[in-house]
Amino acid sequence: MPNPPRLRAAALTASAVLLSAVLAGCGDDSKDQDPTAQKLSWKDCPAPSTAEGGGDAPSPLPNGDEWQCATLKAPRDWADPKGDTIDLALIRAEASGDESRRIGSLIFNFGGPGGSGVTTLPAFGEDYAKLRTRYDLVSFDPRGVGRSAPVECLDDLQLDAYFQQDATPDDTRERTKLLDNTKEFNAACEDNSKKVLPHVRTTDAARDMDLMRQVLGDDKLHYFGISYGTELGGVYAHLFPKKVGRAVFDAVVDPTEDSEQGSLGQAKGFQLALDNFAEDCVSKTEDCPIGDTAQDVKNRIAKLLKDLDRTPIPGIGLRKLTQTAATSGIAQSLYSKDYWEFVTDALEQAYDGNGSGLMFLADSMNGRNEDGTYSNLTAANIAINCADDKARYTDDYVEQKLPEFRSASPIFGDYLAWSMVSCTDWAVAGAADHPDVSAAGSAPILVVGNTGDPATPYAGARRMVEALGAGVGVELTYKGQGHGAYDSKNKCVQGAVNGYLLDGKVPTAGTVCS
Repeated sequence: MPNPPRLRAAALTASAVLLSAVLAGCGDDSKDQDPTAQKLSWKDCPAPSTAEGGGDAPSPLPNGDEWQCATLKAPRDWADPKGDTIDLALIRAEASGDESRRIGSLIFNFGGPGGSGVTTLPAFGEDYAKLRTRYDLVSFDPRGVGRSAPVECLDDLQLDAYFQQDATPDDTRERTKLLDNTKEFNAACEDNSKKVLPHVRTTDAARDMDLMRQVLGDDKLHYFGISYGTELGGVYAHLFPKKVGRAVFDAVVDPTEDSEQGSLGQAKGFQLALDNFAEDCVSKTEDCPIGDTAQDVKNRIAKLLKDLDRTPIPGIGLRKLTQTAATSGIAQSLYSKDYWEFVTDALEQAYDGNGSGLMFLADSMNGRNEDGTYSNLTAANIAINCADDKARYTDDYVEQKLPEFRSASPIFGDYLAWSMVSCTDWAVAGAADHPDVSAAGSAPILVVGNTGDPATPYAGARRMVEALGAGVGVELTYKGQGHGAYDSKNKCVQGAVNGYLLDGKVPTAGTVCS
């Protein structure tokens, strides 16, 4: 089961737009060239590839300008910079303001890991219109993702079956089946993507970003990282502290936690978000249609999931809504308060025996399109997490930890605990227990934490500030709901972020927005 924790970018992209490149080995004449000397050839963007999520080419910007796409060549193995290369897909919207006031490029990573920046930036481009007045807005498919040497594992029909499995086993038979499915998935990744799997670590992506900075012509990296993008930004700052320009981290990954601690923290985070959703539903002037009290709302959800474990209900097409799919769908809805009304309707439908609403949300979480094709979100997410995370957990260890996870969340505890076995049989060793983001000498980095964030709990922002080191991280708190703060359109948050990125005004540390 892919780890829902780091799926922010792809989850939001798939919901908003409803939602192959093969390793490109250069000929001998290019291997001796300096990769920083390459020139990008910007052209109108094609329609997204299947691995990126499919769909139509991005619509023109509000002023009529077209989104532009290009390909950057990077070493497949940064330890062998003159060896074979891979193609990295980039997208940009050129700055709309006076050229004399242009600062440079502002590079976005929207998270995942596994989310396509090439599809996400246009989907939310209007949210960053003010930043575009002084920056070229740039994003990319990180290595292993979308059009950038995508990791490939199971085919679409196999993924349908994979997501139908019981990811929270209750007995030996179910446990064995989950472990067998995980081994099958991981073996398919090795069979189909052996050359790229060792080279999709976050440190590799950070080096790609520094190459990107140089090819784009910037002395410093100006950066906006969201969710996993904050981890990527922190690793970049550690490797290249003197090259950090104006940087913002929003929806902050806790860099001090190992993968078990991160999963447990998310169990608490998603439970908090579910508590807030339930309280919001029953506080409205109209009757809450899914419960009389907040506890009743949660009790009914728990009963639904228990019933689905025994007897799935019709979902979409021939696919049934299982306990696992319903849990994924509910988790997806907690990424944004904008989805709360939708999941309320979906739960009502499910109580009447119609699982299509929750199945739609689960498909969004898993990167499944209406035509039955999948992006490579799940494959990339697992590949990057497993390449980064050193820990390998056994099923016996997970069994021992279940009481702690269930205490953290009666709804999501089992789901997140069992997700820890996803790397157990992975072909590539994990790099470290947690990322090193210490960045002495870096320019200030604005770190924005959201008190109601389900996927990257609020405490991670403070720990990121501490881990970056004295004089680097500047903490800003948003008292809100959902994953991230800037896209909430809170004027206080946006004013602080825009003030720093556009005018270099560092907010007072400890600023609180509500």
